[in-house]
Amino acid sequence: MVNMQLAMYQMLTNFASNSTTSQQIPSLRYRSSNDQQSPIINHQKPIKRLSHKRQRLVKTNNSTGSGTATTTSNLNMPTSSSPDGYNIHYNDESYEELEHRPVTREMMAGYLLTRRHRTVTIYHAKVAQKSYGNEKRFFCPPPCVYLSGDGWNQDLEQDSLCTMISIGEPLYHNDNNGSPSGNITQSSEMQHLPFENGKRFGAAKTLFISDSDKRKHINLNVKMMYTNDFRDNPYIGMFESRKIKVISKPSKKKQSVKNAELCIQSGTKVALFNRLRSQNVSTRFLHVDEKNQFHASAHEWGSFYIHLLDNEEPCMESNNFSVKEGFVQYGSTVKLVCSVTNQSLPYLVIRKVDKNRVLLDSDEPVSQLHKCAFEFKNGPSSSSSSNLVYLCLATERIVGIAGKPCPNERFRVDINDSACWTIISTDKAEYTWFEARGPVSHPITPVPVARHIVVDGGGAAATVELTGENFSPGLSVWFGETESPCTDYRSTQTIVAEVPQFSLVMPNMPWIQRPMSTPISLVRRDGIIYLTSLVFTYTPEPASARKNTPSPGAILPPTSDNNFCE
Repeated sequence: MVNMQLAMYQMLTNFASNSTTSQQIPSLRYRSSNDQQSPIINHQKPIKRLSHKRQRLVKTNNSTGSGTATTTSNLNMPTSSSPDGYNIHYNDESYEELEHRPVTREMMAGYLLTRRHRTVTIYHAKVAQKSYGNEKRFFCPPPCVYLSGDGWNQDLEQDSLCTMISIGEPLYHNDNNGSPSGNITQSSEMQHLPFENGKRFGAAKTLFISDSDKRKHINLNVKMMYTNDFRDNPYIGMFESRKIKVISKPSKKKQSVKNAELCIQSGTKVALFNRLRSQNVSTRFLHVDEKNQFHASAHEWGSFYIHLLDNEEPCMESNNFSVKEGFVQYGSTVKLVCSVTNQSLPYLVIRKVDKNRVLLDSDEPVSQLHKCAFEFKNGPSSSSSSNLVYLCLATERIVGIAGKPCPNERFRVDINDSACWTIISTDKAEYTWFEARGPVSHPITPVPVARHIVVDGGGAAATVELTGENFSPGLSVWFGETESPCTDYRSTQTIVAEVPQFSLVMPNMPWIQRPMSTPISLVRRDGIIYLTSLVFTYTPEPASARKNTPSPGAILPPTSDNNFCE
């Protein structure tokens, strides 16, 4: 089956290269840097100011176009005929080439009710160790791609997906001005990413970066396509991971919080793995299985929040605990919580390990790829170094094992390999979409990702500013089942949208009786819905305002004279 998928992928790639001379690729271009806006801040911005600013931008662009030449940035967007291409211009006209298939209120309501979307999640470490000479230091933990959502069910049953992964640079990178960078290249060949039978994840276990690669940061690129599905466009798209820092080797020097990129902060996510006798084949990862049980897995790894606790925290275990900010230091009390299942381990004290020996007096910051041990805070003898119990593995089980105090060294405890863990920070990139009007003829990437929302103004003049990545002129913002009256594309990182009146969102309610939250979605011109993790909340009007107002329409007028999109 793998050979069939690779053969199909090669055939489609050859077809794309042979047809590029006779078929014109649709172009997409972002606005010039003159139309950019600095990242948003939390402040009040009247609607008239937005309108006047928009007019000034238009005048500036017109004068620039008539006087001097402007610089445009290029961004490659793969198409069904060129899945490897990225050098396509983004502009408003090219988005009109996308088939106009508007999403109706009924379609959006049905989607929000069932949520039959598709999600691609890329889990990976935040740092990668470079290989030297002929050695191959494979990424550990291995990057994993998970598929979730009911939209994948049929495709998985038919085994019709081909997934590839490579090490490269950002595909849809935004520079400091918010404009996409050009000349995007990939630095390594695509590798097939196999998915285990009946499971929704695949692990890339043979990725490494050589010493000839001088980059300080990299990204992982995941290409997905259909192999036996008769679609107009078998190419799904190219998904990228978050940024990964390249390091030479774990630092043995005492770390300083000044090197924040390598230190581990409270509230961030980490992975833990154990490697007996330094052999790759014996690597086991801390993981929570389908039964919500902690175990040591050779195939899957878990991402855990590491919370810094007060060392004076009561010894009584509880699901409610107070956390502290700052960097995690050796000797600190921590709480490990699974980021997927919320299952947690008991209170632990993180200790530095040097050659299978625990250093009880170390208090330096915990750094990437350090060897460490986790001492049960509520162990049988937590007041001295005798019989301290440490988190360890026994085959695939997670158990506790007692350390052996060193006779002549008060602050040293010997432990075996099974209690030595390597710690590393992790990250994930998640992309969700739904083809509301059926399969589309263009790739669904780049997927717009909205990370923050700021509300400006209030009442009938309220707007929201969304910041994130991969925004484009062809997107519209939806509040639940209702489309925004006006969506204003500012840059690849910022979109401003007018908040629809509550009477449009909830026609059966004359006014807001209680706080009502609506999910924020982005919809592309050809009918793709990109659900975000953001919500907008309508809050009730004061009772006095409702009493003195003659009609609900006056409270929430259906239109506004100050339309900043005009």
